[in-house]
Amino acid sequence: MKILVGIKRVVDYQVTVRSTADGKGVETAGVKMSINPFDENALEAAVRLKEAGVATEVLAVAIGSAANQDVLRHALAMGADRALLVETDAVVQSLQTAKIYRALVEREAPQLVMSGKQAIDDDAAETAQMLAALLNWPQATFASNVQVADGKATVVREIDGGQETLLLALPAVISADLRLNEPRFIKLPALMMAKKKPLETIALAELGNTAAPSLTLLNVAEPPARKAGRILNNVAELVAALRAEKVLP
Repeated sequence: MKILVGIKRVVDYQVTVRSTADGKGVETAGVKMSINPFDENALEAAVRLKEAGVATEVLAVAIGSAANQDVLRHALAMGADRALLVETDAVVQSLQTAKIYRALVEREAPQLVMSGKQAIDDDAAETAQMLAALLNWPQATFASNVQVADGKATVVREIDGGQETLLLALPAVISADLRLNEPRFIKLPALMMAKKKPLETIALAELGNTAAPSLTLLNVAEPPARKAGRILNNVAELVAALRAEKVLP
């Protein structure tokens, strides 16, 4: 069984995000970039399935500029067998990403596609669902546990009221929650071996997917600074303060 894992290069979750001076995007110059945390959970799950003998190959896929090779090398060091970069300098949105993954599914014929439930840059949480619809495959989103056996996947997923367990016939699409696992720490020997693993680069045009983005980004701005708080001594002062701020009549 082959597993295709989609990963995205994002600003590291520990970095404070700032908008660019022209308000047209997020500042990435000189900023630490990393693999999207949710995608890392999906990749860890795929590698564990291979280590358990359930999967035979794990393919990591990224979309974007040549700079994405760093997160693909990270994926190879974690245990992916090979990596594929769909190279483009254009902004790729969720629906475009799903269409690119569909083209890669037709090219690579995986039995399972995994990704994070969302990317921490846009928080869209929609690519996996779009891909499942395009492929007409069963899907399980927000997965916190994944077991694969006998051509089926048993997935425990997070829902508003608790948890839900689904049984999916493969091929299928699964998106990972952070609760799915704890990604492994990558040791130096794994990093060195990752340099010897295949990393293929193809142009986006080779997949026949050149559609323009359907959404236009108008402006990116930081939220207004919050007012400093103050300590009140009793309820009477609190009521007076709320009335002064027109919160209470």
